[in-house]
Amino acid sequence: MVRDVRRVTAPIVTGVLAAAGLVLANPLTGAAPHGSGRPAVRNVIFINGDGMAAAHREAARLYYAGLDGQLTMDTFPSSGQLTTSPDDPEDVVTDSAAGASAWATGVRTYNGAISVDPAGKALPTLGAQAKAAGKATGLVTTAQVTDASPAAFFANATDRAVQDDIARQYLQVSKPDVILGGGEDWWLPAGSPGAYPDQPAEDPTEGSRGTKGDLIAQARADGYRYVSTPAQLAAAGPGKLLGLFANQEMFQQRPEGQGDKYDPVVSLATMARKALDTLATDRDGFFLLIEEEGVDEFAHNNNGARTLQAMGELEKAVTVARDYAARHRDTLVVVTGDHETGGLAVEEVNAADESGDGTSAEDGPFPVKGSTFRFVIDWTTTAHTGQDVPITAYGPLADRFTGKHPNTFVYDVLKPVLTR
Repeated sequence: MVRDVRRVTAPIVTGVLAAAGLVLANPLTGAAPHGSGRPAVRNVIFINGDGMAAAHREAARLYYAGLDGQLTMDTFPSSGQLTTSPDDPEDVVTDSAAGASAWATGVRTYNGAISVDPAGKALPTLGAQAKAAGKATGLVTTAQVTDASPAAFFANATDRAVQDDIARQYLQVSKPDVILGGGEDWWLPAGSPGAYPDQPAEDPTEGSRGTKGDLIAQARADGYRYVSTPAQLAAAGPGKLLGLFANQEMFQQRPEGQGDKYDPVVSLATMARKALDTLATDRDGFFLLIEEEGVDEFAHNNNGARTLQAMGELEKAVTVARDYAARHRDTLVVVTGDHETGGLAVEEVNAADESGDGTSAEDGPFPVKGSTFRFVIDWTTTAHTGQDVPITAYGPLADRFTGKHPNTFVYDVLKPVLTR
């Protein structure tokens, strides 16, 4: 009798909900019932503010939006928290490689690992799985395109340092359709500079260092259009696209006044917009990773001014993604960080509360937009911390990210969407 009641109750409940205008999407795939008003997830834009946690977002909110304002990333209707602990025999605080690998594979691993399990076994990645399912894929970053976070979605390596082999895997294995960012040095053999000269004045340690041959030439042979200037990027038509705009990162990450510079050849928002224009032509949908690396690198240097500048550029890219999703209701946008960097705290300006010098020094003061108030940033470390990170989402299935979850939860939500 109980079984009979359940059989009758299910369609009745479904009918009542439908009559009330409520739609039940498949919680595993994000697919809406036939004829419903809620779109299925066709496109996913995943945005990483590397090193960004709640205090970074609050400092940026005060600086760019004011006491009563909001960042675009904070207006998203769904929000939650992610834990960030790795599965490492020596460390309790994650690095970017382990953090991004948890997102990309659903498996916690050791620091330095690129989408391999703790035993070093390669794991399927979201980027490769989306590609295999017929979706267009891409990555955009102000770091090297082969750095830990983008690599985790499109490659496997027991050591994040093998960036030339990660580039090779992009071309020969995972084959993302769009690759935009820095890191030209890893695509060319030592002694063979490309568009960006070896030993530049701002950092003489930079220079071509690959061991896998001329991978830019290989990319061209494989059908990629290669660009290295803003004009070339703007002129690039449809099709596979490789753009490298710096020897290494697209900025110089140093303490304030010691050669620090954030002035990318092309902005993160510009690269994101171009990637979206290119990937959107695929009728099966797309997966795009967008990353702002400067938040992490400048926080490592306890450089508050540049950290805020990088947060501002991240916010512009988030706005590009949100605006795209607003026009394409089948697009899910997710914004989070892989870990916290710097032990950042937002504090009042108070000379009696100076906490020390060096790493413990307070940074600022910085103005609160639209007011006479100011705030300082207090750093507690030049390393990562184990803080939870906020995650906000916009679009269909966004509510899945409400609550507190391990960082592997990202994979649990996105895999069914990207592989169906």
